[in-house]
Amino acid sequence: MAGSGGVRAEAVCITGGAGFIGSHLADAFLASGRRVLVIDDLSSGRREHVPPGAELAVLDVRSREAAERLERDGIDLLVHHAAQMDVRRSVADPVFDADVNVLGGLNLLEAARRGGVRQVIFASTGGAIYGEQEAFPAGEGHPVRPVSPYGVSKLALERYLYYYHVTYGMAVTCLRYANVYGERQNAQGEAGVVAIFLDRLLAGRAPTINGTGEQTRDYVHVSDVVRANLAAAGRPGFHVYNVGTGRETSVSELYRVLARAAGSSLAPAHGPAKPGEQQRSVVDPGLIRRELGLPEPLGLAAGLARTAAWFRAAAAGAAGTTTAVSCSGAAAGGGGG
Repeated sequence: MAGSGGVRAEAVCITGGAGFIGSHLADAFLASGRRVLVIDDLSSGRREHVPPGAELAVLDVRSREAAERLERDGIDLLVHHAAQMDVRRSVADPVFDADVNVLGGLNLLEAARRGGVRQVIFASTGGAIYGEQEAFPAGEGHPVRPVSPYGVSKLALERYLYYYHVTYGMAVTCLRYANVYGERQNAQGEAGVVAIFLDRLLAGRAPTINGTGEQTRDYVHVSDVVRANLAAAGRPGFHVYNVGTGRETSVSELYRVLARAAGSSLAPAHGPAKPGEQQRSVVDPGLIRRELGLPEPLGLAAGLARTAAWFRAAAAGAAGTTTAVSCSGAAAGGGGG
């Protein structure tokens, strides 16, 4: 199977494929007829989110065993989502952040080079890589001035990937995600605000908004992230794309929409602002839509309603925790980045 530019992508390795985003990608690549290998150490991913038909190797991306598996398994496309993704942890322990995100990534890239992997799709960050923006929304040409070790590590791997493209001819697409939310997101640990708020609301507890609540983010549903990855598969060359909506939503407005979707009348609590928190973050997704023909992203109200329904089912103990997000935007019943 080849993409529009002819890069073969029949066998896919998804690192972090038992996680929130990665498990949806495993579903989608399997549905497109690819063979799928998932590499995940299950530190935050869940075994039950890996779909039937995908092979799971429980390995740390920094390990020799993970490199050997990637090198020897006949992989055409590496979709790299495994990461240390907690910005606050990156500040507290930048050495650990770099160990996972930079050295772990390089461990895989060297294995990919030795094993003849033809393409890498890399889950980068649009929320952290631009730093304090000077233009809204930020296009791919916006200056990259990350202000956290997490953002620095993602930018570093983008630069390494360019080196591998130029030196070894590896096709590369870096996808700079905005704030991704949706079904299967974990409300614990490194979770995003949507999952945290829904977890609290459905438990009858008031979520806390830090600061004024007027800080903005670009919230993109996981189904749009899946579309972007599928469209990038098989694409030759080196590319960097934003994946977002181009729309800013304040935390206060997000809370109001979520409360409606959850059927809650609880008022939020308010806490102090987080030191150094970005006040505005939004990316311009125009380039990927033009070049790869992606449709308009799912609207926030519709996406939050779907997400709230999944969290409600999970809270009731009746969640289809392997429910797939289809690229048409509809959730398939029956059924874990």
